[in-house]
Amino acid sequence: MLLVVDSGNTNVVFALYDGRTMRGKWRASTDPKRTPDEYAVWLAQLMALQGFALKGVTGAIISNVVPAATYGLVNFIRRYADCEPVMAEEAWTRLGVPIRIDRPEQVGADRVVNAVGAHAKYPGPLIVADFGTATTFDIVGADGGYEGGVICPGPNTSIEALYIAAARLPRIAIEKPERVIGKSTVPAMQSGVFWGYVGLTEGLIRRIKEEYGQPMTVVATGGLGVLFMQVTDAIDFHEPDLTLDGLVLLYEGKRA
Repeated sequence: MLLVVDSGNTNVVFALYDGRTMRGKWRASTDPKRTPDEYAVWLAQLMALQGFALKGVTGAIISNVVPAATYGLVNFIRRYADCEPVMAEEAWTRLGVPIRIDRPEQVGADRVVNAVGAHAKYPGPLIVADFGTATTFDIVGADGGYEGGVICPGPNTSIEALYIAAARLPRIAIEKPERVIGKSTVPAMQSGVFWGYVGLTEGLIRRIKEEYGQPMTVVATGGLGVLFMQVTDAIDFHEPDLTLDGLVLLYEGKRA
């Protein structure tokens, strides 16, 4: 079985695949101080609840955007899964995924992995909208090449910034308010975040398409993707496990 690890700024997700079929998925908060032993104790217990064991892992691949977390993740797999993990960057380099940006070494691993996953499922040029800690809009060429994109603060990041910077504003959850015009502080904040991000999404997608000059399919991923997809026709498809599926393809050395 293949252990797939997607380590983001907020959460690290572990998924177990049998071929291309996901058998289990487990999530923890990202903590660069977490040791290999701590990962092992936590994950082994959760896997056991579903009838799996770390010793059943025969391969592993990691996408990581938090450099300080690399040591703990890599050595956890080496010690407890008894295999050498593949890093996403190594995999896409061997596979020859085109990276058409000015500083390829600066691109986030998850953004290229998403490009690989989306290209395998949808033809033609694509926009991949990832609603995570940061909201990103990434451009995928018709040949699957990564062609750049847009990075914005994510909705939760914006809420946290408001809470920290404004003394009288509370911390709120993201949800669709009943009306755009808020009649008190919390509904007004919810409207600003929710409809503000809908407007941001629609506006950036429109501008990207105009600049690119070709028809483009828009694929959303990330925890909040499905929420925004419900209220806009700017998004064509939602793929909640796009990064994980892209990592499986990279491990297999395939782009489709």
